[in-house]
Amino acid sequence: MNKIKSGFISIVGRPNVGKSTLLNKIIGHKISIVTNKAQTTRNNIRGILTEKEYQLIFVDTPGIHTSKNQIDRFMNSSAMRSMKEVDVVVFMAPADETIGKNDLFILNELSKKNDIKKILVISKADVVSKEKLFLKATEWNTYEKIFDEIIITSSTENINIDKLIETIVGFLPETGHYFYDEDSITDQPNRFAIREIIRESVLLKAGQEVPHSVAILVDELEETEDEINIVASIIVERKSQKGIIIGHQGKKISDIKYKSRKQIKELFEKDVNLELFVKVQENWRNSASLIKKMGYDKDKY
Repeated sequence: MNKIKSGFISIVGRPNVGKSTLLNKIIGHKISIVTNKAQTTRNNIRGILTEKEYQLIFVDTPGIHTSKNQIDRFMNSSAMRSMKEVDVVVFMAPADETIGKNDLFILNELSKKNDIKKILVISKADVVSKEKLFLKATEWNTYEKIFDEIIITSSTENINIDKLIETIVGFLPETGHYFYDEDSITDQPNRFAIREIIRESVLLKAGQEVPHSVAILVDELEETEDEINIVASIIVERKSQKGIIIGHQGKKISDIKYKSRKQIKELFEKDVNLELFVKVQENWRNSASLIKKMGYDKDKY
């Protein structure tokens, strides 16, 4: 049998601890959207890193948090399910924040899992002083018995990312094969990638004004050898939010369209025709049918 190691790695943690940034850094491509807002990731997004001796299939999960509505409950259950049937769990905790109740909840769940390898990653090491980093590491050492390894990292400064990869590979079984083609970097369909690019552009452009009451529906998608034609709807919960996204004289929606089109073009390396519409669907985050329609289908992830 070829000495190829391959397996599945779940990245978990509470919101805004750097899970998506780490995934994108490891894969070397933008797989998961990154903003400075908590709860940006809504699905378990697979990123795939393939080298000659190994293939790592990462699952970037939504941040585990106190649920307030149906979409929150979906995100939490999606994240918790990701810890089943994987080979390694990477639990991320930022160096610049205190250990909170969501961290303790995840730690409790991890302490029950004796059949998988667990790595604690103390992230964002570049944003605190060495003294504070030492204190944070000492604080987390209280829970060292839960973990097989503790690694301090920074995705932006590339601190210990190679060490993390090496540690993960060491924990994986020798399968002798890859699970995905060597050229694959994600298993998400094109429609999903397009939706996430548009949603990121909205989150970045709308600031704190429309944080998480936004969803994207790809209404039409036609792809030829040379171009992609897309019609998509930006769904908000209130009429006032629609006005915010459109902006004065349509400037904000034009910027969102420009940025989305540019990223889609870079991703697919084709010409892109993109039409965007803003629609109001009151209280969509509590509607199970609407959540499923928007791609957050618990049976898929």
